[in-house]
Amino acid sequence: MGRFVNRLFLDIHALQTVPPSNLNRDDTGAPKTAVYGGVPRARVSSQAWKRATRSYFSDEHLLEPSELGVRTKKVAEVLAARITALDPTIDPAEAVRLAATVIQKATGSTIEVAKRTTAAKTSDSDLESTGHTEAAPTSKYLMFLSNHQLDGLAAFALEGAADIATYLKDKANKARAKQIADTRHSVDIALFGRMVADSADFNVDAAAQVAHAISVHRVNTESDYYTAVDDRNTSAESGAGMIGTVDFNSATLYRYAAVGIHQLAESLGDGLRDDAPLTTPVRRAVEAFVHAFVASLPTGKINTFGHHTLPDVVVIKLRTSRPISFVAAFEEPITTESGGFLREASTRLADFVPEIERAYGDESSTRTWVLRVGTATTKLACMGEELPSLSDLVKEVGQAVAEHMITTS
Repeated sequence: MGRFVNRLFLDIHALQTVPPSNLNRDDTGAPKTAVYGGVPRARVSSQAWKRATRSYFSDEHLLEPSELGVRTKKVAEVLAARITALDPTIDPAEAVRLAATVIQKATGSTIEVAKRTTAAKTSDSDLESTGHTEAAPTSKYLMFLSNHQLDGLAAFALEGAADIATYLKDKANKARAKQIADTRHSVDIALFGRMVADSADFNVDAAAQVAHAISVHRVNTESDYYTAVDDRNTSAESGAGMIGTVDFNSATLYRYAAVGIHQLAESLGDGLRDDAPLTTPVRRAVEAFVHAFVASLPTGKINTFGHHTLPDVVVIKLRTSRPISFVAAFEEPITTESGGFLREASTRLADFVPEIERAYGDESSTRTWVLRVGTATTKLACMGEELPSLSDLVKEVGQAVAEHMITTS
């Protein structure tokens, strides 16, 4: 089968109601907000939901560790651990030096001596217990490498361990190091991209775009005044051991994400296994992203508010034209006398989406699936193929993507 090049986009739309919560804080500790349609809305940043989605991949075992990556400034330390795992006889400090040299040459990133603050300093005894006598060097910025790439670089480093600087002066060896670090990308790198400021050719374009979730209605931030009791206080000791305030809001959110399937296929390439069809890595990535994006939840202040909810309705569209967000359905904020927003939000979407697709000629070339709960979302039932569960939705979407790749390649 040839390389898949045709444009194909997956749009995920969700309405999700969250109770009093503070999912995503600003620099003052208050829930993030945005003005849209002339009124303040609750907002959860795209970064917060991307992080929740990435965490869900591993937390819920949607993907194998070999299909995922590590994003850290401590990349030399991570690679050094893999080097010593392959060869336990190598000195840990030497492994760090090897790792730093290989990372810098393979990725073009700057590796520098770590800046240790007073609070972060480790005692000499702690450093000695790990085999290091000084802090490991770090990258200037977060470095994103797949576990497969890290394993390959560890093996490469050991090949040239006798004199790594001279080993990397050989053009063929240096090219191979770069190839190891820039092929067989993990699913999360392919979805969310990789940026290396010092080496633009090492960047990976993100296949997934995640919008800031916003409320479909006006939201006002509230403040909870709380007290904590000192367990050792006697009856003669009045007052609280601690007092404070925490800001919160509650909202019905419109969430949106888009995945460029063609970009995903390009970044994943042949995938991590030589014996798998080219559709397999893309299908696994799509299924994992749909599942994780729908079911994940940012955990800001979750112990305080316990805001464990799931979307009331999910609408997924597979189209060949371009991604389309339906946020404009809520440009005029919803106000309801009954106090609820979900039913009206569902009605807004049910009316708005067909109009957009009629006006821009995309309805006939689009496949649509719907997952919903409750009577408030009934008007969205006829928008597409209604599925009974998230697992069914994930399976159907993954199969449709794979079939489209086969028929258009």
